[in-house]
Amino acid sequence: MDEYMSCLRVWGLSCPGFPEEIGRARRWVREILGEQPCADDAVLIVSELGTNALRHTASGEPSGTFHVVLALSKHALAISVTDDGKSDTSPEVKHPGPEATQGRGLDMVSLLATHLDVRPSSHGQTVTAELVMPRSAPGSLPCS
Repeated sequence: MDEYMSCLRVWGLSCPGFPEEIGRARRWVREILGEQPCADDAVLIVSELGTNALRHTASGEPSGTFHVVLALSKHALAISVTDDGKSDTSPEVKHPGPEATQGRGLDMVSLLATHLDVRPSSHGQTVTAELVMPRSAPGSLPCS
């Protein structure tokens, strides 16, 4: 029966909408994931999604916030960033040309993630990137 059961650990972090909070969110992810095989990708994803929230939504306004959630099981890691909304556009993967100076962040996230989801809500938008954990991930986090 154990093979059909999984444990899920969830962490959340709320950050004021200041650029230096992106660094704090990266350090928080690194501290939680430690030596997990997906840690580097997760840190990059949080950086990109958090930066997008600050640049393109009300999260970057003086009273703005963004929220990060990590959900880790033996099989997958989901990284979600929720912004404060008030954007005229929805996040979308773009494939900018070589001369473009922006627009590569979500494209990069989509290449790292096995699944990328954007969900609008009454509060803002949540972008979730899912990573599959390697079958023999060393140092996996305990369920207790």
